[in-house]
Amino acid sequence: MKNLSHFITIFLFLVPFFLGTENVTALKSHDGSEEWGYVQVRPKAHMFWWLYRSPYRVEDSSKPWPIILWLQGGPGASGVGIGNFEEVGPLDTSLQPRNSTWLTKADLLFVDNPVGTGYSFVEDDKLFVKTDEEAATDLTTLLIALFNKDEKLQKSPLYIVAESYGGKFAVTLGLSALKAIEDKKLKLTLGGVALGDSWISAEDYVFSWGPLLKDLSRLDDNGLEQSNSIAQRIKQQLEDGKFADATSSWSELESVILANSNNVDFYNLLLDEGSDSSSTLSAMELGLFKEISMKSYSKYLTTMRSRSFSPGGDDDIDTLLNGVIKKKLKIIPENVTWGGQSNKVFSYLEGDFMKPRIDEVDQLLAKGVNVTVYNGQVDLICATKGTEAWLKKLKWEGLKNFLGKDRTALYCGSTKTTKGFVKSYKNLHFYWILGAGHFVPTDQPCLALKMIASITQSPAT
Repeated sequence: MKNLSHFITIFLFLVPFFLGTENVTALKSHDGSEEWGYVQVRPKAHMFWWLYRSPYRVEDSSKPWPIILWLQGGPGASGVGIGNFEEVGPLDTSLQPRNSTWLTKADLLFVDNPVGTGYSFVEDDKLFVKTDEEAATDLTTLLIALFNKDEKLQKSPLYIVAESYGGKFAVTLGLSALKAIEDKKLKLTLGGVALGDSWISAEDYVFSWGPLLKDLSRLDDNGLEQSNSIAQRIKQQLEDGKFADATSSWSELESVILANSNNVDFYNLLLDEGSDSSSTLSAMELGLFKEISMKSYSKYLTTMRSRSFSPGGDDDIDTLLNGVIKKKLKIIPENVTWGGQSNKVFSYLEGDFMKPRIDEVDQLLAKGVNVTVYNGQVDLICATKGTEAWLKKLKWEGLKNFLGKDRTALYCGSTKTTKGFVKSYKNLHFYWILGAGHFVPTDQPCLALKMIASITQSPAT
């Protein structure tokens, strides 16, 4: 990964150039390989973005070089921090090159979404978004600000790639961006939407947890009965439109699952939460900040932080983002403290948290947008069992043919060990990623890189 070494060389020695427009404040590195800044998406609501231009860029007229917009989950988890330094960006949390960075296949755009997440901030709490659609509107405003005045960006098809709750943002953004493109307000080509372990249908996920854990001996009949009982309550609350109540019941169900399974890790069901192998990403992703859930996770967080970590390691991401990275970026306000997960963002979206977004997936498919769904085999929070359940609820005309197709086995490297499967029909694609939990790029980096190259039709070799 020789081409990535320049990111380390220039990382702390960037010569920033100011770029200013009416609602955009930005800096870029001297060599143009990085740009970052704020877009004021609404008065007093500021969204932070960070763009990496790939040193592996290949100019191919038949396959234009793609750009990936990475959307983190939570809601309220930071893509600029987690997705960038923990998963797919050029450098890891020790500021060393990541051999599996997706920058080898595309340019990367990280955004702290919604406002109030990570480095993004609001000047008034009333400006926090309360719905996925409001978040999509802000993101569309950001895309308009970045793309409309940059012809180089306009030449690259945009692929919206999401993880966890980010999948709900991705499908609502996809539709919002398409409308803006049709209305000639946004100058870009939407290449596709990819939903990684995405919280598209809460109902299908909560109903998957009990049976899946029972089959794997992690719950007994009593635990299964308790789990299914709360899942049924959630189903009724969703049907009655009591979405905030459903969020509270979801939190209660997590606690029941933890108690009956002796603390299974929701992000890798083969592990215990807080175990030595458990990912530190877990504490920063989907939900987990309701009062009930926080009690059950306090032991986990204490355990993780009590261990000895090397400087700049996973546990040090808060120090990294509030220290050397904040200093490098230069434009982060002094009163803005980076955090992996914003409690306020989650709280304001509490009423939308459990709402399904299956209809939005249907609309994207009907409009001909390439939609890719990928899932880690041992994820629990967004279990493959639940993903397959909501997928079968699609009204898309090609669903029957898709379900009837055979899967193709996937391999990585020189070995013939099965790493996953893929199934495609027209513009719907599904990847089963073996051995991966909730964080596919971290757990199966080789196959994730191969998959993203296929999704984006990257001309890179």
